[in-house]
Amino acid sequence: MKDMIFHILFVWYPYVCISAFVFGSLIRFDREQYTWKAHSSQLLRKRQLKWGSNLFHFGILFLFLGHTVGLLTPTSVYTLVISPEDKQFVAMAAGGVAGIACFIGLTLLLHRRLFDARIRQTSTYMDLAILTILWVQLVLGLATLPYSWGHEDAHVMLTLSHWAQGIVTVQPVDAGTLQGLDWPYLVHLVLGMTIFLIFPFSRLVHIWSAPVWYLGRKGYQVVRTRKPQAAE
Repeated sequence: MKDMIFHILFVWYPYVCISAFVFGSLIRFDREQYTWKAHSSQLLRKRQLKWGSNLFHFGILFLFLGHTVGLLTPTSVYTLVISPEDKQFVAMAAGGVAGIACFIGLTLLLHRRLFDARIRQTSTYMDLAILTILWVQLVLGLATLPYSWGHEDAHVMLTLSHWAQGIVTVQPVDAGTLQGLDWPYLVHLVLGMTIFLIFPFSRLVHIWSAPVWYLGRKGYQVVRTRKPQAAE
């Protein structure tokens, strides 16, 4: 029974989430483009939004890129320049700093949504749900750090990376290899995949429209005030 549950969660479920992530995003963009955005509440609690948003986005982007590169880079490639043990140490140190920054920012954003009556009234159930899920996922990620310190041989990191690479290359590893992992890792994996599953149905779709091109713009936006001209 345990083998079947692990097979469903770590072999079948990833492809369900990936399919929903890709095709759900395409369908929503095709049919509901006017909802393809993150509704702004910038006029309310601007200082808390500024700090929370900046810390959250810095942390989440760093963590996403770190997880992507760390999990999907083949062992034979990165061992040319760094050992698995050193790679795990760097990932824990950098990820810990980014995780704490992201945690502070996300906590500010969640507190703002929950405890400001005006913002809460303009928030959808999905807005609150996705922030809560991300917060729980982040806590789980931070909770894995003490466990990682106890695995200095990088065995857990290698197990997770081989699992992730197997999913991406459609050559999934035996799910039984994950059964020896501590529970925070397993819950972190399942909840992480679930975020991809609900991605197309939440405000997270605005990630696809991130104005990366803006960094290479040739000119700046000119803003003019509407102050009345002084009488001559």
